[in-house]
Amino acid sequence: MQYRMSELFLRTLRETPADAEAASHSLLIRAGYLRRAAAGSYTWLPLGLLALNKVTAVIREEMNRAGFQEVHFPALLPKEPYEATGRWSEYGPALFRLQDRRGADYLLAPTHEEMFTLLVKDLYSSYKDLPISLYQIQTKYRDEARPRAGLLRGREFVMKDSYSFDIDDAGLEVSYQKHRDAYQRTFDRLGIKYVIVSAQSGAMGGSASEEFLAPAQAGEDTFVLSEGGAANVEAIVIAPTAAINFDSLPAAQVHDTPSTATIDTLVEFSNSNPELRIDRSWSAADTLKNVVFKLTNQQGDVRALAIGVPGDREIDMRRLEAAVYPEVVSPFAEEDFAKHPKLVKGYIGPQALGLNSPSKIQYLVDPRISVGSSWITGANAAGKHVFNLVMGRDFQADGNIDVAEVQVGDNCLVPTGKVLELARGIEVGHIFQLGRKYAQALDLKVLNENGEQVTVTMGSYGIGVTRAVAVIAEQHHDEKGLRWPRSVTPVDVHLVIAGKDEPLFNGATKLAAELNQAGLSVIIDDRMGVSVGVKFNDAELIGIPTIIVIGKKYADGQVELRDRFAEQSIDVPIDEIVATVKQLS
Repeated sequence: MQYRMSELFLRTLRETPADAEAASHSLLIRAGYLRRAAAGSYTWLPLGLLALNKVTAVIREEMNRAGFQEVHFPALLPKEPYEATGRWSEYGPALFRLQDRRGADYLLAPTHEEMFTLLVKDLYSSYKDLPISLYQIQTKYRDEARPRAGLLRGREFVMKDSYSFDIDDAGLEVSYQKHRDAYQRTFDRLGIKYVIVSAQSGAMGGSASEEFLAPAQAGEDTFVLSEGGAANVEAIVIAPTAAINFDSLPAAQVHDTPSTATIDTLVEFSNSNPELRIDRSWSAADTLKNVVFKLTNQQGDVRALAIGVPGDREIDMRRLEAAVYPEVVSPFAEEDFAKHPKLVKGYIGPQALGLNSPSKIQYLVDPRISVGSSWITGANAAGKHVFNLVMGRDFQADGNIDVAEVQVGDNCLVPTGKVLELARGIEVGHIFQLGRKYAQALDLKVLNENGEQVTVTMGSYGIGVTRAVAVIAEQHHDEKGLRWPRSVTPVDVHLVIAGKDEPLFNGATKLAAELNQAGLSVIIDDRMGVSVGVKFNDAELIGIPTIIVIGKKYADGQVELRDRFAEQSIDVPIDEIVATVKQLS
């Protein structure tokens, strides 16, 4: 196939779009792959669609190679199956809901577990039919509150989702591993660098799950590398601190600490006040910070939750949201404090918290706050803090919650050992051992070898197809523009005519035909009235890995071959160029 720049539906941009938050977002817009249609949705231009189709083809080839069978569901689905599994309400405002002209409820599918389950239930009834794995590549819809970073977090996106159906858990393990292996082959072929991390299942349900995270600064997921493996920060379990004997600890004392509503001001005041000095300097780690949130359940009921963490830590909202799911977290506002006058903002202490306290607010603490640990914390009065307040002696908690930010050096039980590194990544794939959640809800049973009805066990496996395009752009670019891996480049060769002479245009047309005949697709930059510098800038921005320049040396039988991916350039005889490019591809 040939594409002429003079005719191609394409406009490159020199300036970064104002709303671009990630390199991939900026470059895909600037290079003419995408245009914004609305918040969180994008129009794919010809080059973008070619790149998307290349990525889709690799994914489809690997799914087929693994023996999975492709189906295709509608995106507009009835309410009833999602109501049966509880996800009609669980998804909350993230679900696009609508009604037809008769008032029947529908949704735009965020994912298709229910429909796959019902399809297998409709057609299969015996253990002899299993195992089977089905997949589709389909558009999904989620009403993201804050769409961002172009394709990385949108409201409309393409996803490959597959589902395995087995007679028992042993079969699920085999199907899960087959998908895991297929994912590794897929991402290797796409040129995506990734880390496989332990994860939580969230709205999907199920037991074991793993994410394929592509390390990138634009990533929303934080993952942890420890001595024993890798995990999404939401799945990390911190080792609890052992209990301490508190018999010899001094009694708790309340002190005036004016204008100390923050941890920093409290530490500064404590260290500058001779009355409060000890044999070392106080630090934020000596303080106990108590933060109150509102949690809303699926029925709309609201409750308060207070969390105690060491003052040198912040609460990680993603960990908190995962820990209390499906309840939704929101801040404790001024009107909420007004309903609880014993909670003094900036000076909240654990004495006023707990299900057995007058406030009736559940109080959970970080696992580092062990029995016998001593703290500086709020005294529930403005300008006052209590020193030497001991857990288990002076205050109690209703339980533990592990939602504080993770730091390098922490000891964790999952994965295991010391935390060695924290990094950001983009989730490009996620695999789940769903178990029987959806099969039970939708009554998917088959007869086993003994003629007994048994519930089928399932796995669910997703790849963000449009997100994968953005991830490739995120990982493969430089200051000049995109640098597509050859496995997914939208076209194989970018042919630049560096001059105005007719022989150059004729030579380029002839060479393009030879490249096409050899099975290679070509963009010819045949634009008149455009400088060579602009052509080169556009070629580097668009990012086709193989650039051929037909210029001054063409009369001597030479063309310049530029390898955009390897950043090198050589002169090649015109009669050898096709073979040379074929070797690169």
